[in-house]
Amino acid sequence: MTTADPAFLPGLELSRILYEEAVRPLLDDAFPGLRHAAARVGTGSEVLGFDTSRSADHEWGPQLQLFLAPDEAARYGAPLRRLLAERLPKDVRGWPTHFRRQDDPLDPVGHMELTDGPVDHRVSVQDVGGWLTRETGADPAAGAPTVLDWLAMPQQKLAEVTGGAVFHDGLGSLTAARRRLAWYPDQVWRYLLACQWQRISQQEAFVGRCAEVGDDLGSAVVAGRLVRDLMRLCLLLERRYAPYGKWLGSAFGRLDVADSLLPSLRGALAATEYPERERGLCEAYETVAAIQNDSGLAEPVDPACRSYHSRPFQVLRADRFARALAATVTDPELRERPLTGSVDQWADSTDLLNLTGPVRAATRALG
Repeated sequence: MTTADPAFLPGLELSRILYEEAVRPLLDDAFPGLRHAAARVGTGSEVLGFDTSRSADHEWGPQLQLFLAPDEAARYGAPLRRLLAERLPKDVRGWPTHFRRQDDPLDPVGHMELTDGPVDHRVSVQDVGGWLTRETGADPAAGAPTVLDWLAMPQQKLAEVTGGAVFHDGLGSLTAARRRLAWYPDQVWRYLLACQWQRISQQEAFVGRCAEVGDDLGSAVVAGRLVRDLMRLCLLLERRYAPYGKWLGSAFGRLDVADSLLPSLRGALAATEYPERERGLCEAYETVAAIQNDSGLAEPVDPACRSYHSRPFQVLRADRFARALAATVTDPELRERPLTGSVDQWADSTDLLNLTGPVRAATRALG
């Protein structure tokens, strides 16, 4: 920006003001009666409610998505973009509506900048079904997602599609699609919980084994992975989509269980000796196991930690909880699948998770 930064406003509030005070009046004047939806959804820290003044340094500012019926998006998309470029105000509450184009491939992000000419704005025009298909690989506007659809949609994408805010929905289809995607169907949820417990079971004994051979760094790395998986499990249990890594801790901190779990999770991560690391993990395991039992989703399982077979490492044997939950999965398509779960339970490459076609193909192959 070329002037002193104005007072920070949460991005969703800035988008609401942009729509109500600038975009909506222009639509009513130039295209009276045009049915549309207006929202701030998709990528961006403000969609998840985690933006701060730091967010304003790139890809943040007055921006909005306009959704039209497919035929009207094709007909009016270009004229609408031109109208907004010519007639949008230069700023909203002091924040420029113009985004400087970046020619540097090493810095392709957009930065707000005041301009004297037409604004290169961030108000997109598209149709609901096309946008959802690009974002998730499926078109929930056309009906309920299939099992494959659910397993191939990363939780981050689901958080982006169902988060943010809808300021107006004259179409109805955006609100209906967000409602369909608000949370997993019961059978998919049970399956994913079983898969998350299975992930934990795969490595819980390695914390002690690494330490036993003198690899304290390896023990700490495995503990960190288990802490991450426990946090994602808690999000699943409290019916919250997990965001990408940058905001995982922030999202976890909003959970009901956070206050009781944070001391043991921090203790496991901060420990410099194996016994303390094991103690923190076991306290966390038993807390989450009790939450699982209290949920009533499956037959209760003894939540106490125990030795790993004949070895002296204290573990939960999380596979017991995975089996108990898997026994409640009656959907034939899910019962036949291995306990690998949804795409972001077996892959965490950001580049891969953004490739909806390959992700769907890989998810289908796992079945």
